[in-house]
Amino acid sequence: MTEITAPKSPVSAEQFADEIREQLKYGQGVTVEQATPADVYVAASQAVRRHLMDSWMQTQADMVNGTTKAVGYLSAEFLMGKQLRNALLNAGLTEQFDTAVESLGFNYQDVIDAEHEPGLGNGGLGRLAACFIDSLASLGVPAFGYGIQYKYGIFEQAFDKDGKQIEKPDYWLTNEEPWGHIDYNRSQKVSFGGEVVEEGGKKVWKPAWSVRAVPVDYMVPGYASGRVNTLRLWSAKSYDEFDLLTFNRSEYLDAVRPQVAAENISKILYPEDSTPQGKALRLEQQYFFVAASIHDAIRVFYPGQENPDLTTFPSKICFQLNDTHPVIGIPELMRVLIDEYGYDWDTAWGITTKTFNYTCHTLLPEALEVWPASLIGELLPRHLEIIKQINEQFEAELTSKHVDSDTIKDMAIHTGDSVRMAYLATYGGSHVNGVAELHSQLLKDVTLKNFSDVYPDKFTNVTNGVTPRRFIKLANPRLSDLITEGLGTDKWLSDLELLKGLEPLAADDEFVKKFAAVKQANKVDFSNYAKREYGFDIDPDTMVNTMVKRLHEYKRQALKILALIARYADIKNGNMSADEVMPRTVVFGAKAAPGYYLAKMTIQLINNVARVVNNDPDVKGKLSVYFPWNYNVRLAQHLIPATDLDEQISQAGKEASGTGNMKFALNGALTVGTLDGANVEIRERVGAENFFLFGMTVDEVDALYASGYSPAAFYEADPRLKQAIDMVSDGTFSNGDRNAFAPLVADWLTKDWFMTLADFHAYTEIQADIEALYAQPLEWHRKAILNVANSGYFSSDRSMEDYLERIWETGPLA
Repeated sequence: MTEITAPKSPVSAEQFADEIREQLKYGQGVTVEQATPADVYVAASQAVRRHLMDSWMQTQADMVNGTTKAVGYLSAEFLMGKQLRNALLNAGLTEQFDTAVESLGFNYQDVIDAEHEPGLGNGGLGRLAACFIDSLASLGVPAFGYGIQYKYGIFEQAFDKDGKQIEKPDYWLTNEEPWGHIDYNRSQKVSFGGEVVEEGGKKVWKPAWSVRAVPVDYMVPGYASGRVNTLRLWSAKSYDEFDLLTFNRSEYLDAVRPQVAAENISKILYPEDSTPQGKALRLEQQYFFVAASIHDAIRVFYPGQENPDLTTFPSKICFQLNDTHPVIGIPELMRVLIDEYGYDWDTAWGITTKTFNYTCHTLLPEALEVWPASLIGELLPRHLEIIKQINEQFEAELTSKHVDSDTIKDMAIHTGDSVRMAYLATYGGSHVNGVAELHSQLLKDVTLKNFSDVYPDKFTNVTNGVTPRRFIKLANPRLSDLITEGLGTDKWLSDLELLKGLEPLAADDEFVKKFAAVKQANKVDFSNYAKREYGFDIDPDTMVNTMVKRLHEYKRQALKILALIARYADIKNGNMSADEVMPRTVVFGAKAAPGYYLAKMTIQLINNVARVVNNDPDVKGKLSVYFPWNYNVRLAQHLIPATDLDEQISQAGKEASGTGNMKFALNGALTVGTLDGANVEIRERVGAENFFLFGMTVDEVDALYASGYSPAAFYEADPRLKQAIDMVSDGTFSNGDRNAFAPLVADWLTKDWFMTLADFHAYTEIQADIEALYAQPLEWHRKAILNVANSGYFSSDRSMEDYLERIWETGPLA
């Protein structure tokens, strides 16, 4: 990698304090004496933006005027996390900020805490996108992140008195938001509906209505690269926001109806789509941001040109489709090239296929988006015509390759009734990649097998990664300092493979004790944070055992909670002596999609188990369960460094990759997990002896499915499992209400699609090994250090370098 030095701004703390004073006066309209921590946060953020501005403008100019191909990362989510600390780090202003704020009479942590986390993502997909654009900037690669400026995020999670998830709007934009720059002069027009007519031998789309896509730009500063890229998020506005004549007739709601309809597009992430209206809104969102982004890229790279030579477009920018949400961009670029710029079909198709690449993030068939053709025809009639023509071309191509008719039918992009977006992306892009070695292989062997058979050269793997700047340096400063001490350099922040140099230190008892002290201090900090933010009384002297991820059946939070119930019963029944009980604090974090009934019921069960366990004097000091609400990046940055044992227990063959597993390993947690997703590669790198493996393999899962899986048989055969499920069924965790969790119990015993019951015994058996090792602190922490030392591969910088080499064929700006 390029030799780089950590940034350090020459600005003094005194100068930075003066800059904050100036921003308070001229930006906030307050004196230092009148200011609140929120005022100081905004002022400091504006000051940091000014320090980054020259680099931002220079990066944009070099991108447009140079010959280096840019990357356009199209994603429905960007889970950025708080911006100020990250911007300070990358601007080299961290120490100056801390000192300056204190000199102004404020606690710098209070100022940091005043920032509201952006509600721009949900889980791994969005956090991955955020890590990737951070790494692209840090590597000096020109890039745009393109997405939507969601006004109310996905939702703010709360729990009611019965432990049920409640979804509330996330008012993250209510207070002043200093990072996003709104530019009405560069808005784009995005249209919907209407009809397609013939005019002069050409197809002409006559839309029924249009919205204004207004860009909101966020700086993405690189670490030590001197480059600042752009995250461009689109906000939907109406061209006819207010009808005065209607208002003056006292028809007040009708007067703003167009405005409401337009702005609904960028209101929330993933609107509930069990209704036709919800499906339509989702499709509107997806088309809205990709259409605006494609037109924006043409504007950026061909400034002022009425008739640009768009045959050069693939050399200017390549678009990465982050899952199926942006795939409608393929027919949109075809429409733009043919209808707006007059290119013939073959030329347009050549440009389009060279421009797009597709990352598939799932192995679950239901997660591969399929849209009703009628809906696309209603909202995007010209696009449906183009999709049909793409499909006709595709089927003719398959026929020429001697693919049999049944297989061609199975591979159809347009089936007549529906449009398969993953198939469109696979055919319409240059490359398709999975996000872990196992996932990529299963994509080729199972999920997209027919496509892999016909187009094997399209398929590749890029294993995911995470940025060490946010998830070690910012989240875990104690460990960051210890790593730098152990290695004798801080260059590992830009070359994470240097962590390998920690490996010999795992045999050094003094270093291991320092590492253990860091972990303990982090646990104390998290205990204090949990008390302050949630009112939880977490004992930092217990094992902190964490399971945080989106709530989905395949991730198997149900397996964890059933095992906890069994352990609770063992303690209650006297089946474990006092010496056998390893005190353990279990922390869950998860959101469930608003319409996902069983996931939401699982959340309710976890909360009710926590209520019962935490209030039972028989298990006090031995077992406790906590579920902090509204899991987000801020909570992750407190919890991950404090975790001893991480849970990655999805059914083998269902998790694409995971990035939480990487964050935990990098922060010195040991993992209990299955051979699924990136767990496979983590285990290979950190060593099988430093990873707690359990459960069926992919082949064993498939064999059990094929032989006829009967979850009830496992229930009957395992007394501990039976007792755990019976306790859920008999009202132990629902105040005696036997019906409260009946649907969940029925699903476990009759369906159990992800074989929670089949892996229960293996999962509970591995706990003895875990606790035996935890009883030997030095040995536990030796293995934790080896996890850190051998996780350097899982940097998002390395992921980006793989994309650059295998897919994008570009590199840093000169």
